[in-house]
Amino acid sequence: MQFKYTVFITRPIILFKLIFIMVSSHDFEEDKRNKKIKIYVNGKYYIRDKAKISVFDSSVLLGDGVWTSGRIYNGNFIFLKDHLDRLYKDLKLISLKLHLNRKELSNLIYKTIKINKMKNDVHMRIIISRGLRSTPYQSEKVVVSNPSIIIIPEYKKPNVKIYKKGLRLVTVSTIRGNLNAQNPQINSLSKLNCIIACIEGHKKGGDESLMFDINGNIATNNSTHFFYIKNNSVYTSKGKYQVTGITRQKIIDICKKNKIKVFQKNFKLAEVLNADEAFVTGSFGGVVPVNSINKKKFKLNKNNLTYQLKSWYEKLLK
Repeated sequence: MQFKYTVFITRPIILFKLIFIMVSSHDFEEDKRNKKIKIYVNGKYYIRDKAKISVFDSSVLLGDGVWTSGRIYNGNFIFLKDHLDRLYKDLKLISLKLHLNRKELSNLIYKTIKINKMKNDVHMRIIISRGLRSTPYQSEKVVVSNPSIIIIPEYKKPNVKIYKKGLRLVTVSTIRGNLNAQNPQINSLSKLNCIIACIEGHKKGGDESLMFDINGNIATNNSTHFFYIKNNSVYTSKGKYQVTGITRQKIIDICKKNKIKVFQKNFKLAEVLNADEAFVTGSFGGVVPVNSINKKKFKLNKNNLTYQLKSWYEKLLK
């Protein structure tokens, strides 16, 4: 079968000036340098406002693919091995064989960093879709190309206000589903479940949404991983109903190294609302404190264990 379509999305990726109404763990400081960044798309580099991909790509038609993202410090992709482990695991789970091995993809990532002459305050997203399809249809049998690879590096520094103000979390009715429905452990391009939860949370006045699993236990947030602290012990879920968290695991490791009790267990909302502190983790924001969950308020001060964990985590980045 030969693929002859040459139709492309006509609207390019454009840098918008964002106005933030509420705090988010993904808030960032706007950087004018992003107008000239070079984005990798299937073998070529494009200036941001020229970056494009076919409307027949699996990412566009079906959200069919996986992704990972991480930060660049001193020209290095932090925890790259962990990110590639997760990426290739997710590729296997969706039966998508990438034509590049880990070393080749790693070289491509660093080539993108070098071409953009980037050193610090950089966030990079790596997207793998199943590739071009000959027609809009779910079957993998109509895929007529190698998987598509998109690498987007941005100057993206977290907004320091999120660490001082903290996040408002609200519980939502949208849950993290079962593994044999749409596996919530896969970091897929199809994020509709999380998007719906995010919108629901915003409508309730929250910055992010705290989601339950199928058994009524707290699972995770719509875009970050959740922890709470009680009596200087740290608690997080078992991780069954959430994406494998790179930063999440680093915090668990930090707790063990510093002899802080850390528990991965099932827990209900009532336990969370009785906590002393709460925080979230993610590759972009690192460790971000929570100032409230529903009507429960937390006091944020420099002596909180959350900020000590944040400090220890940031030392790993240097």
